[in-house]
Amino acid sequence: MLTRGKVVLFYPPYDGPPLGAPLSLLSLAGTLREANFEVVLIDAAIESRYLERIAVECESALCIGISVLTGPMIRGAIEAASFIKNHSPGVCVIFGGWHPTLCPESTLREPYVDVVVRGQGEVTIVELATALATKRPLDLIAGISWKKQGRLIQNFERRVQPVDTFAPPAFDMTDFDAYERVSGKRELAYATSIGCPYACNYCTDMVVYKRRFNAYAAEHVVAELTELVARYRITNVALLDSNFPVDLKRAIAIAKGIRDSGVKFTWTFQASTDFICRMSQEEVQLLADSGVSYMGFGTESTSQSVLKMMNKRHQRVDEMYETARKANLAGIRITFNLIFGYPGETEADRLITFRTMSDIGRQFRNVRFSPNIFTPYPGIPIWPQLRELGVIEPQTLEDWMEMPLGANLLPWLRGRELMRLDRMLAYFLLLDQMRRPRKTSLLQKTTNFLVQAPILWRLDSSFFSFPWEIWLAKLSEHIVKRRSLVTGQALPAEQANVC
Repeated sequence: MLTRGKVVLFYPPYDGPPLGAPLSLLSLAGTLREANFEVVLIDAAIESRYLERIAVECESALCIGISVLTGPMIRGAIEAASFIKNHSPGVCVIFGGWHPTLCPESTLREPYVDVVVRGQGEVTIVELATALATKRPLDLIAGISWKKQGRLIQNFERRVQPVDTFAPPAFDMTDFDAYERVSGKRELAYATSIGCPYACNYCTDMVVYKRRFNAYAAEHVVAELTELVARYRITNVALLDSNFPVDLKRAIAIAKGIRDSGVKFTWTFQASTDFICRMSQEEVQLLADSGVSYMGFGTESTSQSVLKMMNKRHQRVDEMYETARKANLAGIRITFNLIFGYPGETEADRLITFRTMSDIGRQFRNVRFSPNIFTPYPGIPIWPQLRELGVIEPQTLEDWMEMPLGANLLPWLRGRELMRLDRMLAYFLLLDQMRRPRKTSLLQKTTNFLVQAPILWRLDSSFFSFPWEIWLAKLSEHIVKRRSLVTGQALPAEQANVC
């Protein structure tokens, strides 16, 4: 059967092992195929010669869609888009994803970008491809920004649509063997929902999805997920939901359905501690029995003043302890993400967080920590305050490219204060790592014995000069600084997390 034209979808290179095929592109491929377009997926994670493949496929393509996250991933997007403009100038270059959605104007100003798709792209990409195939104007396509005779045009917003109204993602287009060769695991990235009801001031999710929780029914999730696991021999599923258990009844039904299906696999998700605390111990155990092996939490701070500035009034310290306790009893690993350097935070606030989290780590061996310097991502609600405080907002794609998680652009965190924070972080992480049961050498055991008591004293007394314990520990320890909230895996120091 003849198609209406070819659409190429490209996912640029990024740091760290892939979780499987990018779900964002599979979702677009699903709706494009339903509309009778030929779709080609190119993922730099499994195609080292991706530019050559792009050149071949774009010879007969209507357009190429490039998905972009803020940070180093932009580099590969720029490389691919510039390459296309030089080799196939007639192909429409479309940028979509989180960064173009939050920064449509600065993205569209670049000479190698023709169109920006803002927000949900499933319907927008079909309408855009249809217009390109039939040579119709783009004026009435909601949710895009584009160029018209050199002018930047921003069409009306497209309303967020229920996720269950779209064609299913094109999971069958995934080469699972190729991803397994790269990562060593047979994994699937999957989403049961989008959106989160909370309005944290540093989060981009609320900007895009307007605090609306948009989810598939539990029955749909169980049926599709177990079928995919069985068909493609998946061993682990990483849920990309912003806050999986928002609808507790639905979350419990999904866990029960997976357990009762008899299909065995592990799965992981992100959540906020208040939702886990609303579950009984039996319900948390049900999560474990269904295969949940890990949960990630954006706890950020234990200082009440900082949580208030972050607009995290739903976040309570006692619930952090309770979440750790329930997960520990069920045998589920967890990570608490921490943010330091938030505007208005003091050293006293940081010490509260370090001491509380050290106590949690001492009591519950299933807990890990992922501390980060506050990163001012595009579009977050507190940008007006950040500008007043002297933060310079990047204005181009190249500028945003230099913003991985932990890149310090904060004028109030410099010099001696930054050095003290770095020392606190090193002591905190070292102490937590030394408490973990593992096989260690005689040197490591001796080092651990010598430095644990002094580190505790330092965190209690706020004395961080002459860090002999860190120097000694470096002889035998490799300190993991950041972990993925989706999987709990250690991340490269420069790698950025999805909000």
